[in-house]
Amino acid sequence: MGFATEFKEFAIKGNVVDLAVGVIIGGAFGKIVDSVVTDLIMPLVGLAIGGLDFSNYYIQLSGAPAATLAEARKAGAVFAYGNFLTVLLNFMILAFIIFLMIKQINRLKAANPPAPAPAAPAPTPEDVLLLREIRDSLKR
Repeated sequence: MGFATEFKEFAIKGNVVDLAVGVIIGGAFGKIVDSVVTDLIMPLVGLAIGGLDFSNYYIQLSGAPAATLAEARKAGAVFAYGNFLTVLLNFMILAFIIFLMIKQINRLKAANPPAPAPAAPAPTPEDVLLLREIRDSLKR
């Protein structure tokens, strides 16, 4: 089997397509969560702790003063703990939402168990087979 044929069979399998769809939806969902954290939650957290922009909490390691994180990064090394906390909160929210989704899926699976597979017919007993042979021989 050629490489191209083998790859085509692999790519067409349902699991690969499902995985691709999941990655695409996950990327879009990650952007939504990032926006919720950056645009809605972190401003409220910043307001609660002094009204400052939380993403601009940093320590300039190069010693050059800067007004914003972007300027500080241009000037040299920066310990951007505010940005890290924003990303960490983003991850925690995303992990919590995924946990809730998996919990719901597991609850639905438990409520609707799959139908049992039909039982295989039991093998015919030897005495029945013998009686069938006798009946067939008598018919001849």
